[in-house]
Amino acid sequence: MKAVESLFRVFVDLHPEDAARAVETLPPVEAARLFKSMPTRVAVALLERLQPHMAAHLLEQTTAEQCSELLGESDPRAASAILHHLEEPRREEVLERLPEGTSRSLRELVAYPAETAGGMMETKVAAISIDLTAQQAIAAIRKAPREALYYLYVTQRDGRLAGVLSMRDLLLASPRDPIELLVRRSVLSVPPTMPREEVVDRMSERGFLALPVVDLDGKLLGVVKYDEALQAGKLEAFEDFQKIVGAGGDERALSPVSTVVMRRLPWLYVNLLTAFMAAAVVGLFEGIIAQVTALAVLLPVVSGQGGNSGSQSLAIVMRGLALREIIPGTARRVLRKELAAALVNGVAVAVVTGGAVYLWSASVGLALVICLAMVVNMAAAAVFGTMIPLALRALGRDPAQSAAIFLTTVTDIVGFASFLGFAMLFMKWLV
Repeated sequence: MKAVESLFRVFVDLHPEDAARAVETLPPVEAARLFKSMPTRVAVALLERLQPHMAAHLLEQTTAEQCSELLGESDPRAASAILHHLEEPRREEVLERLPEGTSRSLRELVAYPAETAGGMMETKVAAISIDLTAQQAIAAIRKAPREALYYLYVTQRDGRLAGVLSMRDLLLASPRDPIELLVRRSVLSVPPTMPREEVVDRMSERGFLALPVVDLDGKLLGVVKYDEALQAGKLEAFEDFQKIVGAGGDERALSPVSTVVMRRLPWLYVNLLTAFMAAAVVGLFEGIIAQVTALAVLLPVVSGQGGNSGSQSLAIVMRGLALREIIPGTARRVLRKELAAALVNGVAVAVVTGGAVYLWSASVGLALVICLAMVVNMAAAAVFGTMIPLALRALGRDPAQSAAIFLTTVTDIVGFASFLGFAMLFMKWLV
């Protein structure tokens, strides 16, 4: 057993990312045992690369003193993400044991959700006071940690962001020149509450390496680095994709079975309920299906095409929301466009489907019924595929959260009801 623990420590040292993924696949008891056997340096390297909820679970198996030591040695942003997953009493106990400066920094980060600028920012940032001379500013820069230098931010004495300083201007200035004359006052900053997708958009548009984060008073709180923002943007896209189909946004390929079950099972129950709703619609037309059994054969064709049409609209609207293409006042325009396109596509698909059904059944009535149902269902699918994410956003909910499940319910119910309803109207042509 000792040999296994030693070997795993070497694994973490050489390949920390792969080691973290391996730990996430282990049973919780085994993962906790391995984690407890690691020295602080190795444990910290592993913690920073684990999923936050998994890292929090491992820290819950340690004492408050050990937990504080490990989080104190960790990257502040990673530590704050882990703290979000600890119970409130445990979190407070850990923060109280940390040095005052570290505790204050982590409290500031934990105060903001992980998906905001405040949750993404790096608090270690070098800022120069505006009342320095060029010579003093250069001396201050030399003392600053390299990892804290992004742009040369300049602040007032009270910590408010005054502007940014060009390294070229600073080096060309006379040693006694005050840097106040060199500061560029126009600098783009973001509030700590700004959603991370907006931060990513702004950084991509301007091509900045970092963005300063300031509070309501203009005080410099930290910076969001471009690589962190880019990574956050990728995570956001993958999380939205997972949420659309009812999976958890924080799931990974090697997440524990317990996590997978907890994230997916509630939405599977919702999906089961909606499936019964669609089945109830079919049950209302049981007599018609008994008389014309071909209707049962063609039901999946109608609902399937509606589902495809709705998914196309859903994907476009989700992209529009993510990239800020859909802004207030454009929702109706998007809805009209999707409905018009769905009607044209619906008619085109209905003609082909009707012809195929006529060749199969030699029934004009059956071909007419499926044509009408196809147009109605594809149009309804496009409308709801557009409206569902817009409605969720208007209600303050995540527009990606299981939108596909709600859309499938609509297309199944509308498809079955329209197909069997038209069959009832044209019954004399079918029998």
